[in-house]
Amino acid sequence: MPPPFFPRTPCLDQQDAEALRREILAYFHTTFDRYEALFGHLTGDAAYYERPISLRHPLIFYFGHTATFFINKLTLAGLVQARIDPRLESMFAIGVDEMSWDDLDEAHYDWPTVAQVQAYRDEVRTTLDGIIRHAPLTLPLDWNNPWWAILMGIEHERIHLETSSVLMRQHALHHVQPLPDWAPCRHGGPTPANPLVQIPAGRVCLGKPLSDPYYGWDNEYGRHEAAVPAFQASRQLVSNGEFLAFVEAGGYSTDRYWDEEGLAWRNFAQATHPTFWVQHPAGWRLRLLAEEIPMAWDWPVETNCLEARAFCRWQAEQSGQAVRLPTEDEWYRLLAFAGVEEVGAAPAAANLHLDHYASSCPVTEFPQGPLYDVCGNVWQWTETPIYPFDGFQVHPWYDDFTTPTYDDRHNLIKGGSWIACGNEARHSSRYAFRRHFFQHAGFRYVVGEAPIRQAVPHYETDKQVSEYAEFHYGDTYFGVPNFPQAMARLAIEALGERPAQKALDLGCATGRASFELARHFDAVTGIDFSARFIQLGVQLAEQGSLRYTLTEEGELVSFKERRLDELGLAEVCHKVQFLQGDACNLKPLFAGYDLILAANLIDRLYSPRKLLTQIHERLNPGGLLVLASPYTWLTEHTPREEWLGGFKQDGENLTTLDALKTLLAPHFRLLQAPLDVPFVIRETRRKFQHSISEVTVWERR
Repeated sequence: MPPPFFPRTPCLDQQDAEALRREILAYFHTTFDRYEALFGHLTGDAAYYERPISLRHPLIFYFGHTATFFINKLTLAGLVQARIDPRLESMFAIGVDEMSWDDLDEAHYDWPTVAQVQAYRDEVRTTLDGIIRHAPLTLPLDWNNPWWAILMGIEHERIHLETSSVLMRQHALHHVQPLPDWAPCRHGGPTPANPLVQIPAGRVCLGKPLSDPYYGWDNEYGRHEAAVPAFQASRQLVSNGEFLAFVEAGGYSTDRYWDEEGLAWRNFAQATHPTFWVQHPAGWRLRLLAEEIPMAWDWPVETNCLEARAFCRWQAEQSGQAVRLPTEDEWYRLLAFAGVEEVGAAPAAANLHLDHYASSCPVTEFPQGPLYDVCGNVWQWTETPIYPFDGFQVHPWYDDFTTPTYDDRHNLIKGGSWIACGNEARHSSRYAFRRHFFQHAGFRYVVGEAPIRQAVPHYETDKQVSEYAEFHYGDTYFGVPNFPQAMARLAIEALGERPAQKALDLGCATGRASFELARHFDAVTGIDFSARFIQLGVQLAEQGSLRYTLTEEGELVSFKERRLDELGLAEVCHKVQFLQGDACNLKPLFAGYDLILAANLIDRLYSPRKLLTQIHERLNPGGLLVLASPYTWLTEHTPREEWLGGFKQDGENLTTLDALKTLLAPHFRLLQAPLDVPFVIRETRRKFQHSISEVTVWERR
């Protein structure tokens, strides 16, 4: 049998490090090649810069984003020592999903040319090739191993192979062209009947241990067990022909089939049919990746979750049965019932992993036990908002992969599509999208009693994030005033009668100082590297409250709720904007500030010198820079050669304050003697960190 068209995600449980090295090298290059080949569908440079849809960046962003991701993550893992192009690596770093803190104002971006991005990708390829060939590789290769970041980058690019293809499918036809190596299915037939199949009751045990021999994203680890009652499931995915009955019955114009969220989307989008259906005088047509074809009625319909839900309500009304989408647990029962195996070395027994077509195919082409397409063809929407399994841990190199989706607004999709490759094609994968988003996704329906809804946690349980939430918004301890509030007040007092239009809270963490500065400033930007921290600030600004757990002792916790109105900050929250960013590699647009506050930041940066030698460019003349730090220099945060002080130089003690005076002298003058400001961080009921920051205030000349 010939080898598979596209390599599978490697099994990491190997004894031969050099053999694994060769496999990862091939996995990297084939993925990089296939991703660039996908962009060959674009007809010219103009296609890279026109947005396919308004909620996402133009495709030039995604062309550069996956390469930038490699450099950013390998820098965190210590495998890359120097950036290739800091400007591009800042521009292409974040902004993929429609998140509250995304910056999608096109005026902020001076996109590079396609040739420049291709040249950058070539440099990244060369860099990665050298690392994979020559960097030390020790086994086992698990998520604590620096090589995990290499696999993270490859699997990340495979995700964007699919999501970029979805955007191309929504692009204007004159911007895309068919390619021989991306041939779609060319056959179809009439609408097939779709009877219900009885699925017996059973138990699911989900989640995998860190010792699992395949790469996984953080949301796959942990444990979840549940008993699943018997239910019925449609034998096939819902086809275009089956969905046509809903369209012709006025399903899109009948409000009772749509929930509140669905109605809001339908009215906003003015939707009257599935987005990939094209009305034509000669009849319906179907938009594929790069062409339109006559409607394939026996192919799966592709919808967002809101449309799938509306169809189920209509179907329930027609049949008098409890028709709905399956849960994640029920999908795993379908998987067990059908006896579907993981994709192996042979071509998949499913329309999966680019093994067969660059499109969907008939819903009756790939039988799997008594069902069809439990895996493959298109992703399947579930009724389950993504949630963390017990024991969930955030991976420190990609802390914003999953946690921003634990918001009750992202529903899980299961089973994979024709272009789902690598980790996406494995049964343990857990991907979730906003319910109004489009992927290569459709659905099958089930009939059964209403499931017990898996609650998305409303309390932040990440220990570090919860400690910072308490540090910023919680109780005071040992009589020490709230530190972020004290820093904001000190900065405002030092500002005096100077202009107070814009302030930057750099290293804002969970955002208390940003809100406090908004009492005095017209606009405040809070920037932090951690998406987990930013999330809490965004939540407070949008919802006015946050909840989190605090460790009391051992496994005992207490539950806290904090509200902006109780802190007197509700009236100023509209003036605060939170963004994710790297303090050492900020975008050029972050400039023109009257005040920059950097509290407890410089001794946590990988290159504080880089920040401090450029920070004047972001301040208006006469503006203030307020620095606070306990000067806790640690190599886990800052390489030894980047420390500003805390060591001997030429036989004499060099303090951080001495270094600050030297670094800042060309552009700043020190306004007053340094101040000591204490702070306390609560870890448990009986364990606290009591520290003192040295605060200096600098005026830009």
